[in-house]
Amino acid sequence: MNGEDNEQVPHHPEDKKNEQAEANETASIDSEEEEVSLTDLELNELIESLCLSKVEEFIMLGYEHVSGKDIWDCVSDKYRKTGVPSLHQIVNDILSLKSTAFMNWMTISMYRGAQF
Repeated sequence: MNGEDNEQVPHHPEDKKNEQAEANETASIDSEEEEVSLTDLELNELIESLCLSKVEEFIMLGYEHVSGKDIWDCVSDKYRKTGVPSLHQIVNDILSLKSTAFMNWMTISMYRGAQF
């Protein structure tokens, strides 16, 4: 056998079941990976809730005068050059924001003359 006659080799009945299961699994994964489209209002509410979650975290760390708007301004500052990324990147950027990076951004913004 040289590998070209694979179609002539009889298959075990379990192989058909496994192929079907793999096809069903692939179809379900593909449907889960389809991007869910959100309205602008839903997207804004999602971002706002993530920013407020980060505010709560910073308050627990002792940064009492942080607002959700401050968090969003910090995270979205880098989007000015590159454009708005996909939703998963925005979520990651908000939730992975470190207090030191936030304070550095605040300090630089104050030097630039931003209003707080």
